[in-house]
This record gives sequence, C-alpha cells and structure tokens, in this order.
Amino acid sequence: MSATAPRPAVVTDFSLVTGLSQTKKPLQRRISAMAGMYADQEAARRLAEEDVLVYEFFDMGVPQSSGEVAYGTSITYPGKVGDEYFMTKGHFHSVLDTAEIYYCLRGRGLMMMENPEGDVQWEEFTPGQGVYVPGRYAHRSINTSPDEPLITFFAFPGHAGHDYGTIESKGFRKIVVERDGAPAVVDNPKWAQ
Repeated sequence: MSATAPRPAVVTDFSLVTGLSQTKKPLQRRISAMAGMYADQEAARRLAEEDVLVYEFFDMGVPQSSGEVAYGTSITYPGKVGDEYFMTKGHFHSVLDTAEIYYCLRGRGLMMMENPEGDVQWEEFTPGQGVYVPGRYAHRSINTSPDEPLITFFAFPGHAGHDYGTIESKGFRKIVVERDGAPAVVDNPKWAQ
C-alpha cells in the first residue's frame, strides 16, 4: 500500500471590490468572441469594432479530477448590446450532473439557467446572495446594473468540465433585455432547436 503525498493548501487573493487578483491573470471575453450570441447582430457588430471587454474570470488551475473543487471570481461589466444586457457565454458542464454555486459579492444581475429538456429558471443576484445551479443546467451570468460590475465567486467540482459549444450553437431559450428602464426576461428570437 503506497502513501499518497500530501498536497499543499492553496491561497488565492481576490479583491472584494473589483473581483480581480493581484497574483493571477484573468481570462477575458471580449465582444468579438461573443457577438453571435446577442439578438441584435448590428449592435454587436458595432461594439465588436471597439472589441469591448464584456467579462473576465479566473481559472485557478485546480486539477480536473473528482474530489477537487474549482473556484474563482467572475466579473461581468455593465453594458448592453442593443437592449440586451452584457452576459457571460454560458455553459453546460461536460459532466452534466455536476452543480455549481455562485455567490454575489457586488453589483446586481441574473443567473439564467436551462436544462436540456427545456426547463428555464432565473434567479436574481444581489450582494450577499448565493445562487445554486443544479446539475444538468446550463448557466450564464447577466449584469443588469447600468454602471457597476457584477462580481461573483463560484465553485464547482474539479472534474465537471465545460461545454460552451452547445450554447454557442443553440443559445438559451430566454434573454434579458431592458424594457421601460428595468430588466425583462423575453423569448430569444435567435434560439435554435
């Protein structure tokens, strides 16, 4: 019987104000990588010329194996493409039955969730509130603030993986747009079955 070598603890710095780390470099998603995901393609094209930063997040390099916990922060910036709020790409987990938890540190917005069978749910993000995303649900963060980043801390099983391709090709059934100065959840005119 061989002994398993102990693994060192990991300490990570995150600012509670910005969500950023002084020691880790974030992964960034600019509008050019997401333009096709928005309903208003002309507005997305105009923003893509400036290549606006939509969101950034941290991959902490946790081993992608069972028993590990991946975690980090996600910062979705304020803005809109047409009347649709800035959002993350959204993803399923490659291991479909794995869940994820998000804890809102700052800002406000929505967590949009959808399972393969078509059940759509959304929950509000406000500071101090956690949103549990059940297994089998694709999920995306949406910033509904006009002037403040949406900053969340997230954690999920290390072996969960990410499936961005399904969302890139099909989208979500619902989108979040501004109507009369407030967020509204509406049918996605680009959703593909």
